[in-house]
Amino acid sequence: MPMDLMPFDLDSRRLTDTAADSILNRGGERAALESHLEALRDRLEELVRDQASITALADVRLQMARALVSLERGGEAWQLGRQVLDVFIAHEDYESAADACDVLFQADQPQSLAALGQGIWLAVTYPIDPDLTVELLTHVVDETPDDADGAAVAATTALFIADLRAQGTQRDNLMFFAGQILGQVARRHAGVDTQQAFDHWMEKLELKEPGKFLVRLRNVVDVLVQDDWWFDREALRARLPVN
Repeated sequence: MPMDLMPFDLDSRRLTDTAADSILNRGGERAALESHLEALRDRLEELVRDQASITALADVRLQMARALVSLERGGEAWQLGRQVLDVFIAHEDYESAADACDVLFQADQPQSLAALGQGIWLAVTYPIDPDLTVELLTHVVDETPDDADGAAVAATTALFIADLRAQGTQRDNLMFFAGQILGQVARRHAGVDTQQAFDHWMEKLELKEPGKFLVRLRNVVDVLVQDDWWFDREALRARLPVN
């Protein structure tokens, strides 16, 4: 009879060990993040002593903000990220500005949705890293209710940006990822489960013409930001190169 209990006992032991391993792993990751943050602080002090440029200081502060987000210290991350965003905008480093907006969104603070909207505006307006652009748009998918059209617009834009800007292996990976996201949105939005249904859904929501879905993306951005813009969009548009 005792033999009948052995598999259960062994399984329980394995579950306990797995839970303990998970706790140890999380503890190790946190310690590594704390160590990384301390190294960044040391680097920042060194740059200040050397009178480094304001953008070099902002780069390190942005890295610190991202580490703080990973440590679930969103309030501290917000203060750093919001500070450096203005620096990057002033120096026309729009990719870093969009990256700062991503950090501000992930800091999970009262104005984080406004940060996401502004990051998307920068990422779509300027030809920055498509990986970052797709990441920002994917946040909209995660934040949008299943029955809302905003997720479909964001996912379609992500696929469009991947096709337009990425090249080689990066393009292949991003196109696959964005396509998977768009398929998931179609299933949760309208129960789409066939190619024919997908094509009909795309037509119905006007997702096949960039001139239409990009206009709708502007509406999504406006809903996220409301009136809480931190930079002058018209002034930034005026600086765009004329093709």
